[in-house]
Amino acid sequence: QLQLVESGGGLVQPGGSLRLSCAAPGFSLDYYAIGWFRQAPGKEREGVSCISSSSGSRNYADSVKGRFTISRDNAKNTVYLQMNSLKPEDTAVYYCAAERLGGCPRSIPLADYDSWGQGTQVTVSS
Repeated sequence: QLQLVESGGGLVQPGGSLRLSCAAPGFSLDYYAIGWFRQAPGKEREGVSCISSSSGSRNYADSVKGRFTISRDNAKNTVYLQMNSLKPEDTAVYYCAAERLGGCPRSIPLADYDSWGQGTQVTVSS
């Protein structure tokens, strides 16, 4: 299993932006599908976005569509989640997860992923 590390979380005002990064130090993410998930206090972990191992497929939860963008930079072995127009309801711990040679189904299912990071806190508040 990969050791994934998320970074880029923090405190931001409503309407602001953050860019989260997901990396696997010492390993290439080239052949891995990457999913971004979030978990708010008292709620279940939910899928936010995913990108397939080929980068040919990307999907977003309806709640973030048009505001979040997932991308990958294979040269830097990093997958990004650009989050714009942030809302208080986006507040959560954000996790990235990996699945070797994985796809990116519309439902962004947690069960597909077998390597997880420790998470990074995103707080949207004025």
